[in-house]
Amino acid sequence: MISKKDDKKIKELISAILLLKGVGEAKNFLRDLLTESELVEFSNRWKAARMLSEKISYVEVGKETGLSSTTVARVSKWLNTGKGGYKLMIKRIMKNIHHNNSFVGRGRL
Repeated sequence: MISKKDDKKIKELISAILLLKGVGEAKNFLRDLLTESELVEFSNRWKAARMLSEKISYVEVGKETGLSSTTVARVSKWLNTGKGGYKLMIKRIMKNIHHNNSFVGRGRL
């Protein structure tokens, strides 16, 4: 359970993220906030969520992302029974691709 103190800090971080304008600002902020390995880990989890939403097997997701089977299973759990954040963003990105025929970091989605 997240404490009130931690919840306040999380809300402050989210407020900062919501003020970012564009890819460059987001990239710079996240690079300052996270270590390189944390940034890679989060991007691998995001890629795993997108691949799992396409019904790609856990084995292939693990091979492509380098994530452990435990982490792939955890991403799958949150994708399917979490707060809906992964699904919301996947839906928005798909909508953006169809409207603009582009996506930063294109590839398998």
